Amino acid sequence: MDLKTLIEFNPVLLALYAGLFTWSITALGAALVFIFKKINTKVLNLMLGFAAGIMIAASFWSLLKPAIEMSEAHGVIAWIPASVGFLLGGLFLLIIDKILPHLHLGLSVEKSEGIKTSWERSTLLVLAITLHNIPEGLAVGVAFGALANSPEIGTLTGAIALAIGIGLQNFPEGTAVSVPLRREGFSRLKAFNFGQLSGFVEPIAAVFGAYLVITITPLLPYALSFAAGAMIFVVVEELIPESQRGHETDFSTIGAMIGFAIMMILDVALG
Repeated sequence: MDLKTLIEFNPVLLALYAGLFTWSITALGAALVFIFKKINTKVLNLMLGFAAGIMIAASFWSLLKPAIEMSEAHGVIAWIPASVGFLLGGLFLLIIDKILPHLHLGLSVEKSEGIKTSWERSTLLVLAITLHNIPEGLAVGVAFGALANSPEIGTLTGAIALAIGIGLQNFPEGTAVSVPLRREGFSRLKAFNFGQLSGFVEPIAAVFGAYLVITITPLLPYALSFAAGAMIFVVVEELIPESQRGHETDFSTIGAMIGFAIMMILDVALG
């Protein structure tokens, strides 16, 4: 398939393939449980900080910046779709955060968030990472869905850069679920299954995001900004606090700087 054919290919299918790719990287990260039973706190903080840095960079370079440029091109006041979509994305994740039962890494079951349930700790941990992956899948889907409105090489390469970036930061997220479960007594296979399962929502969210912006084209700038807001909510609410546990916070900061730089390079070079 040449580049021109790829650009004209069904954006929803491309979004699905990209979502499956990001899910596979989550599974790859979860597979570390077959090698390690525990991960050094410094390494885990570095990995979570790296994920946070990628998400912050992707939120601007791959989502907010294109949303602003699209609004300007259509004669719309540029900051309106960007700010409205961004805040709605954060509000959406806030509501989900209050409803969906989940548990952050390193906390006891008594400190689980969302509606109180009798679900096991392992289920609550998986749901916490699943919550991370909803906006990531949406972001990938919206980026590929933009091809229907703007079938250009820059749109395609930008979407590919975003998918690569999301995939890179999914690696530590898969590890962050599977390895702690192994340490708590789960078999390696069961811990791996829980870890990769946390990424299963991404291809679903990607297809939904692509289909939505194709069906309602004027929503595209709002949808891009919405995904950015949801991702920033996850970073501030969960990834950064989780990466700052213990006394090795410099490693999470270094990871965030590296992650941001890599995502910025990917987007500028390919986008």
